[in-house]
Amino acid sequence: MMALNEEDTPVGLREQSNRKMTAIVCHGPEDYRVQQVDRPVPEEREMVLRIAACGICASDCKCWSGAKMFWGGDNPYVKPPVIPGHEFYGVVDELGPGAAEHFGVSLGERVIAEQIVPCDQCRFCRSGQYWMCEVHNIFGFQRVVADGGMAEYMRIPRTARVHKIDEGISANDAAIIEPLACAIHTVNRGDIQLDDVVVIAGAGPIGLMMVQVAKLKTPKLLIAIDMVDERLQLAKSFGADVVINPREQDALAVVRSLTDGYGCDVYIEATGSPSGVEQGLNLIRKLGRFVEFSVFGAPTTVDWSIIGDRKELDIRGAHLAPYCYPIAINLLSRGLVTSKGIVTHRYRLEEWDTAIAVANSLDSVKVLMDATSQESE
Repeated sequence: MMALNEEDTPVGLREQSNRKMTAIVCHGPEDYRVQQVDRPVPEEREMVLRIAACGICASDCKCWSGAKMFWGGDNPYVKPPVIPGHEFYGVVDELGPGAAEHFGVSLGERVIAEQIVPCDQCRFCRSGQYWMCEVHNIFGFQRVVADGGMAEYMRIPRTARVHKIDEGISANDAAIIEPLACAIHTVNRGDIQLDDVVVIAGAGPIGLMMVQVAKLKTPKLLIAIDMVDERLQLAKSFGADVVINPREQDALAVVRSLTDGYGCDVYIEATGSPSGVEQGLNLIRKLGRFVEFSVFGAPTTVDWSIIGDRKELDIRGAHLAPYCYPIAINLLSRGLVTSKGIVTHRYRLEEWDTAIAVANSLDSVKVLMDATSQESE
């Protein structure tokens, strides 16, 4: 960080003898440590958030366990040491010069930044497709741009996309804005019509949010598939018309019986398991829409002739949450989507080892790291 002149001192910055904070620091696969690190200082058109909470995402679990997509190759995507976490929200604590006007925020306001830090220079950013930024820096993976939200404080760089959080939104609801926005984008990619039979495979946190969002599209029939009965019951309460546990039922037989033997119109893959992809290619009808959302820990192999020669499927990817954060905030504010039943555990930063173990198990749905800080005097 460059030195600050007195007149450039960030608004809200307090003189303290100890500018340290508690953070979780990733040093490598299965090597995440609770440490005392320097608190960030905002530069021009930057701000610092006091983090309220940060969720542990399935991608965080896969990164922690050493998945190849994060750690493979000569130039791994993750750049340790880095503070993980992209499912965060917080309160504006410090504003660098020009930051209040740049972001349209004030000290003390609750805000959230989108998970990607666009470069604003590549062809995708310049054409409005910033979520596919060629540089593609994501909070919590590349420390050069910005560390993530599993800390007491977090720096928000000038190219970040920032949104205010309505006052009426609860703490738990605010903590799911990021995954909910991803769910909205994925469901939108399915182009659900009123007479569609929709299958959502995977009733994890985002899958359960997809069920809630898909229900708002009022499809003819909404089906959720998962191997955990408790999660299927949640999906049912969120609006799924039919739930299937493939350990106990023949998913293909059930879906065909509900669709005159044709298969579903839309299949949304949110299991993160190769078997979920193969299942979808079997369940979907000819000319159907297959939406792939998951982050996989291992490569997936399927018979591609199903996609072309046999069914002529429309295969669509879904990445991040472009232009969906305001929609997520609005749906939560109106009570149309909820975190109730999804947020199951909260842990202090110091309890990281327990938190990641629970997040990696079937004992939880969504685990939050409670980063509420106590200001030192």
